[in-house]
Amino acid sequence: MRCVAILTLAIDCGGTGIKGSVLDPLGQMMTEQLRVRTPYPLPPDRFIDIMATLADGLPAADRVTVGMPGMIRHGRVISTPHYVTRRGPHTKVDPVLFDAWRNFDTQAAVAERLGLPAIVLNDAEVAGAGAVTGFGFEVVMTLGTGLGNAIFDEGRLLPHLEVSRAPIRRGRIYDTYIGDASRKRLGNTAWSRRVRDVLIGLRPVFEWDRLYLGGGNSVRLQQKDLLAVGGQILVVPNSAGIVGGVKAWDLLAGQLREPMSASGRPNIPLVREETIEVRRPPSTPTKKAPTKRPARATKKAASTKGATKRPTAKRPAGAKSAASKATRAAAPSPGRKAAAGPTGARRSGSGRAGSA
Repeated sequence: MRCVAILTLAIDCGGTGIKGSVLDPLGQMMTEQLRVRTPYPLPPDRFIDIMATLADGLPAADRVTVGMPGMIRHGRVISTPHYVTRRGPHTKVDPVLFDAWRNFDTQAAVAERLGLPAIVLNDAEVAGAGAVTGFGFEVVMTLGTGLGNAIFDEGRLLPHLEVSRAPIRRGRIYDTYIGDASRKRLGNTAWSRRVRDVLIGLRPVFEWDRLYLGGGNSVRLQQKDLLAVGGQILVVPNSAGIVGGVKAWDLLAGQLREPMSASGRPNIPLVREETIEVRRPPSTPTKKAPTKRPARATKKAASTKGATKRPTAKRPAGAKSAASKATRAAAPSPGRKAAAGPTGARRSGSGRAGSA
């Protein structure tokens, strides 16, 4: 029995371009990707025709992965921000296109047209499938024509939140506030600071363990702005939207990788603190060598430095005690000192004179 590698046709649909390639089981591109400019207006049937055109220009594959912007649930389009307009992103919405795309089963239509098993996800979810580690709470945001996002918990894809449609300032939404049109108007430096402020505001909303920034404009962000946001932030190449086409099929199993621990959040597992007594083998006590302190020079030491010590002869114990007694006897008492003073001398002198 011969084992055949499964090849995946991955198609990344954006607001300005649609590109596709064929991937091997490891997610490597087997051929150069094909890209066509996104035409407008773009009803669902024209969109399916583009899928078939890309498939005809690439090697044969065994399955199809499609990532497209908007709210996608179980392969159905709940809403899409760009394809419902007549002239492209950030233009007026066409009610006819809006109704045509509403609840359109893109997954079933692609599978029927190409005759292959197919899955259709949000484009940020496909890019995230090829970028996340599968450990902890990970958020993916793509910066391209607009803002895309995906959320993974321990490798499991969580329900999609269309953050790009939320209002942020003066009635504007994230999609237009930090989209490509705003970048061209502000310039890369000012636009990078605006993205920094947006990420700082969204961080307490998600409290991610890791944030992945993808899309064509992620490489235009300033390093100092990413450092100001803080936390673990990784910039992934724009090709992640294609490479993730293989890993996206692992989402059907419910998980990309086995979690490192059951706790999962935060990424570092919690450990109960315990006091551990470390027993060391007995060792023989060692005597510390006395340390010599430097002598301090004093006036007394300086004066007696050159003096030599005279040798003294040892006396017997009896002679020493006798000498000390004689010394005490010869010493005058306090009374005798007073009598021998100048007053006593005058008195004795006067007495001698009287006798004479």
